[in-house]
Amino acid sequence: MKIDFDKYKDGLVPAIVQDASTNKVLMLGFMNQEAINKTNKLGKVTFYSRSKQRLWTKGEESGNFLNLVAIKNDCDNDTLLVTVDPVGPTCHKGTDNCWGDTNEQSFGFLSELEQTIEDRKRNQDNDDSYVASLFRKGINKIAQKVGEEAVEVVIEAKDDDEGLFLNESADLLFHYLILLKAKGYGLNDIEQVLLKRKK
Repeated sequence: MKIDFDKYKDGLVPAIVQDASTNKVLMLGFMNQEAINKTNKLGKVTFYSRSKQRLWTKGEESGNFLNLVAIKNDCDNDTLLVTVDPVGPTCHKGTDNCWGDTNEQSFGFLSELEQTIEDRKRNQDNDDSYVASLFRKGINKIAQKVGEEAVEVVIEAKDDDEGLFLNESADLLFHYLILLKAKGYGLNDIEQVLLKRKK
């Protein structure tokens, strides 16, 4: 790996730290060649601390280490992306990352949709909400809807109308998310089950 340490006056390059599982950015540190060597040797991310003027292994005092997964440099060879498996919170203030965000897996719009479904579950008295009405009818109705949508996906899969197939697939996923929430689960739980099956 070629790194341009001469680009910056202090001979350090920025190192963006990212959770290997959630892809969330956890912190920004700085590294020199010695810090990279020690990181690779220990398997724990080590920075050059500008305030301490020495090498500093993240977690050496708190125990909240950043276990190394991989290091790669960017297209200009002057910035590092360090992917890690964090042990505990990353920020010295006790938060998951240095921006105060929680380090949870995000599935983009599907995570937003999960939150909306959770809100409807908590506020089932909303007469204008289809999702709230399903929660009011109970688990049997929700499970029935998932079954109906699954059958419709199978039927459309045998035809050549891609639009209908995708719409029915969206309906199935939507109702499945409702069923997951009705049972007290979410996509993160399903992901964990699938990860355990990974070989």
